[in-house]
Amino acid sequence: MKNLAVRTLTGAVYVLLLIGCTVWSPVASFLFFSLLTVAVLSEFAVLVNSRTEARINIPINSLAGFLLVSAVWLSCVGSPDAHKCFALYGALLLYIMVSELYRNAKSPLQDWALAFASQIYIAVPFSMLPLLCIMVDESSGSMQYQWVYVLALFVFLWTNDTGAYLVGCGLSRYFPAKLFPRISPKKSWVGSVGGCLLTLLASVVVCRCFPGSLSMGKWMGYAMVVVVFGTWGDLVESLLKRQLGVKDSGNILPGHGGLLDRLDSALLAIPAVVLYNVAF
Repeated sequence: MKNLAVRTLTGAVYVLLLIGCTVWSPVASFLFFSLLTVAVLSEFAVLVNSRTEARINIPINSLAGFLLVSAVWLSCVGSPDAHKCFALYGALLLYIMVSELYRNAKSPLQDWALAFASQIYIAVPFSMLPLLCIMVDESSGSMQYQWVYVLALFVFLWTNDTGAYLVGCGLSRYFPAKLFPRISPKKSWVGSVGGCLLTLLASVVVCRCFPGSLSMGKWMGYAMVVVVFGTWGDLVESLLKRQLGVKDSGNILPGHGGLLDRLDSALLAIPAVVLYNVAF
């Protein structure tokens, strides 16, 4: 019961912070997700440094991720300083490469590979969030902050996870077919279908609550993209942890593990829904 209480409290604080910062203002949203990027990059680097021969430069790699997120947010709001952040980001990537000449590291190629992989895997998805919520009115040229698209993404992820867990626990004994037993033995097809159906229902609710946003069909398509890529994101992180021989990515969230454990689904879902919005 104590562990459940800690888990519930930690989850509630995380959810309230994400919702509050996303809804409050674009500045609060930027600060929250940029700091989250730094924290997840640091957690990833600590994890791989402890389980492999790699020695990622944690401060430089995390700062690079922060600069990329800052550059895209500034670019989306039309700031003239955006190009400076992009230039500094490129300079830090060059530093990561050149510094290996002087570090005398055991595995410099692995250092490069994992540092750049973390930028693609973590920093790039978080940097794409403003592409979902920052819109420019073509008639007036004014910026519009439409937080519903970011918030809906996370609501769909949470709904899918909750639905898959509840339906899987209740019906997997009757429908035991596993979704991906090699990577995640506990995930079942019936749980995934249950999570998908519940998320589609959530998309109907979102459409009703925000009638001026997307059509019903587009919201349902949005939800389906989140379900598919969110599930893949979960499996990708499970593969990572299986390769490294760990249960959790960290312990920063009591009762939940690491930040990467909570955000793994979002890392693939964010780029996917951005592409969906561009295409449709």
